[in-house]
Amino acid sequence: MTFVKICCIASRAEAQLAADLGADALGLVSHMPSGPGVIADEVIADIAAFSRAHLPPTMRTYLLTSRQSAASIAAQHAICKTTTLQLVDEVAPRELQKLRQLLPHTELVQVIHVAGEDSLRQALALAPLVDQLLLDSGNQKLPVKVLGGTGRTHDWSLSARIVGQAGIPVLLAGGLNPANARAALDAVKPQGLDICSGVRSHLASGSTLDALKLAAFMKTVKG
Repeated sequence: MTFVKICCIASRAEAQLAADLGADALGLVSHMPSGPGVIADEVIADIAAFSRAHLPPTMRTYLLTSRQSAASIAAQHAICKTTTLQLVDEVAPRELQKLRQLLPHTELVQVIHVAGEDSLRQALALAPLVDQLLLDSGNQKLPVKVLGGTGRTHDWSLSARIVGQAGIPVLLAGGLNPANARAALDAVKPQGLDICSGVRSHLASGSTLDALKLAAFMKTVKG
């Protein structure tokens, strides 16, 4: 069964809706240099606690962090207390090793922003140091880094090569929606999909998780 992570969760109500419609994980976005869905660490901690108390015990909560040092990431995790750390920027191998020592029971997920052959080399180098890779469409080389939430797809053929060679579970993100989810699964064959903007409605006051879009996405992905 395809693993599904719903990202940009902003409230207990959105967390409950995602769980009710069959999500396996919730993505909680902390401070980023750019992009949607950012909420305060205290809100992330509250949603994570709500998940532990009220959602299925298998539900995983991902803290999306742009921090790059093991000590700083561990300090943030001490506040948020999620099951999983999603590292959206480059974290040096030595820092990943330190982070593993500091948080031996916390799942580590390294994001790879797929943009060419270097992405494949980076993914294969970091795979032994983490529990999961997540392939996204950001750009760390811009003056203001884009570390997710782009609503854009990337080169799925390269992502498929990463999935085939990484040796660990891989999630696919970037521009997914109910219309292209099946094609993404067929082309890349990841363990699961990660979606944000494709299941949200955008209003003048912000965006909200859309039950109809999410239901359509889950029907496509989980049948």
